[in-house]
Amino acid sequence: MKPLINLLVIRTKEPKLLKTQYEILGFNFEYHQHGNGPFHYAAEFNGFVFEIYPLTKSMDRADNSIRLGFDINNLESKMDIIKDSNWVVKSDLQQTEWGLISIV
Repeated sequence: MKPLINLLVIRTKEPKLLKTQYEILGFNFEYHQHGNGPFHYAAEFNGFVFEIYPLTKSMDRADNSIRLGFDINNLESKMDIIKDSNWVVKSDLQQTEWGLISIV
């Protein structure tokens, strides 16, 4: 059995903004907290949990080198919505050996 990613946690100065951006891609988030931890957004699908947390008090900025890849249904139609949102499109749709991709 190969390992599967079942949890992804990212931190940001603007959790609500990132929540809105990832909802465009099809994620459905709930706002909650675990015990006395910070409130955050969490989306769960097929055993995969994606969480968006605010920065900790000791952090002044989030890691900007993380690359995330998602398999998005109807990517071509989603790109119209993405272009009209506050996502920054770095690369328009292109066919590659991995399929149809865009970098945002």
